[in-house]
Amino acid sequence: MKIRKIRAFVASARVWLAAVCLATAAASSPAFAAAGNIGSSKLATGTEQLIKDVTSWLLVVAPLVTVVAVIYYFIRKTVSDEIDHKKWNSRISTAILCCIGVVAASLIINLIVGYYK
Repeated sequence: MKIRKIRAFVASARVWLAAVCLATAAASSPAFAAAGNIGSSKLATGTEQLIKDVTSWLLVVAPLVTVVAVIYYFIRKTVSDEIDHKKWNSRISTAILCCIGVVAASLIINLIVGYYK
């Protein structure tokens, strides 16, 4: 059961990563067509700065939210009965995997944006 969830998460992460890569490629193509005007416009530089700020914000907020969620799940696990322990372990694992996914996606997006300088 746990392996199925991990496989489903990896599959959805692949689809999400492919969508981000395609969106980045599609958004950057017109910038190469008119390199002088679009690349130096306020819209392009502002969007680039916005993406950098959001990804750096995610690198700080995602682990903090994960820690709070895991602490909450541990508290709920300690007061639950034996049947619910498995459910709370699953939620703890999911929270940690999601944090890793958010941080990895943020780093990848930050890396992609860094190449356009």
